[in-house]
Amino acid sequence: MRLMVNHQTHYVYSDLVNSSIQYIKMTPSTNSHQCVKHWDVSVPGLREMKLDAFQNVWLTTTQRKPYWQMTIMAQGIVEMDQHQSDGVQDQLNPKLFLQPTQSTLCDSDMKSFADCYVPRVNRANLIHLSEAILQHIPYVPNQTSVHTSAIKAFKDRIGVCQDHSHVMIAMCKYLGVPARYVSGYLYIPQSTHLASHAWVEAFLDNKWYCFDVSNQLFTPQSHIYVAIGRDYWDVAPVRGVREQGGIESMSSIVQVLGC
Repeated sequence: MRLMVNHQTHYVYSDLVNSSIQYIKMTPSTNSHQCVKHWDVSVPGLREMKLDAFQNVWLTTTQRKPYWQMTIMAQGIVEMDQHQSDGVQDQLNPKLFLQPTQSTLCDSDMKSFADCYVPRVNRANLIHLSEAILQHIPYVPNQTSVHTSAIKAFKDRIGVCQDHSHVMIAMCKYLGVPARYVSGYLYIPQSTHLASHAWVEAFLDNKWYCFDVSNQLFTPQSHIYVAIGRDYWDVAPVRGVREQGGIESMSSIVQVLGC
C-alpha cells in the first residue's frame, strides 16, 4: 500500500522576524514498517541535515532575512509493508526509553491504575491497560497542549493522542517496560486524516510492539513512522528560536491519502 502525505505548517507573526533557526523533524526513514519512495521538506533559508541520538532525520534551517510569515511543507510517498512480522527490532538501547522526563512522570494514582490492569507484564495485559487508559481519558481535542504532562492528563481525564501516549509511556516505565513516543501519520481509508498522530511502542521479549491508545490499534499497518523519542519534545515536528517577531500564530494541515 502506497500513501501520499502532504503536511503544511504556516506561521504568521505580529512583528517582523529578523532571523531564526528552526529544528525540523518531519522526514520519515525507511525501516521494517515502511519504504520511503520520495520525501521533501520545503522551507526557506540555509539547511543542514543530520541524525539525532534516536536516529531521527533532523533538519536544521537558518533564516537570516527578515520575514512576516513562513511556511514549512513536507510532502512524500511512503510504501507500507502490510505483511510485516509482529514486533520489530532495531539497534537502539531499550534502556534509553526508561529515562524519566517531565512529560512522562507517574504519580501514585497512576501507579495504582497500572498495577490494577497489569498484574503481570505481558503484551495482553498492556493492551488491557491501553484500553483502560482510553476509557479513563476520552479523546477530546483542543483541551490540552504540548505542555500537558501525563500526570495532569490523567488527573483531568481529558486529552488527545499525545496525552494518551505520555500516560501509557509513564505507566510502562513504572512497570519496568521501556516505552517510546512515536510521531507520524495514520491512514484512515476513505477519509482524510487532518492531523499528525502519536502512539507508543513498548519493548517486550526483545521486540518493539505498537500501542496506539487513541485508536486501539496494535499493529502498525497504517502508521507512517516519522520520529521516535522519550516523549513529545524529542520528536516535535518544529522547534526553534527567533529574533523578535512579536506574537506567533500557527496553522497546520495534514493529508494522508492512498495512491
